[in-house]
Amino acid sequence: MADDIPSFVEQIQRLFPRIMRYLEAEATRELIGLEVTPAQMNALVVLYEPKNLPMGELADLLGLTESAATRLVDRLLRMNLVRRERDETDRRVVRVRLSSYGRQLANLVFQRRQEQFTRVAERLTVHERQELIRGLTALLTVFNDLEHQARHANLPFADN
Repeated sequence: MADDIPSFVEQIQRLFPRIMRYLEAEATRELIGLEVTPAQMNALVVLYEPKNLPMGELADLLGLTESAATRLVDRLLRMNLVRRERDETDRRVVRVRLSSYGRQLANLVFQRRQEQFTRVAERLTVHERQELIRGLTALLTVFNDLEHQARHANLPFADN
């Protein structure tokens, strides 16, 4: 079992840069004509489901410091894509939510993504789709475990 680890690592190092280039190109295409950056759209996507988030939690989900997240939210506010409000139970907490325009923009991107992933799914067999989901789920589980261990050891994720 351990013998296939070097082969696995070699294949991952060969595949991931190509996959990332493809995903980055798709992310750029899905934003055409929307006048938002990928980082701004990522924030809108993160804010889509929970309806509103405390600033600290938003920063964590985006992988940003709180000050960087605040600057990003400031830009989104100026673009009328989000709203910032004080928490009703704790006035020290600032919450961020999508504006109706921000929600429309996120919906458009979700629609474009749906179309793209449908085109991908149509080119894979049912078995390939199931294996891809199983593999990606396992990969995310490992990433989450490594991130959790790094946090508890006060080490950067990349060092583990």
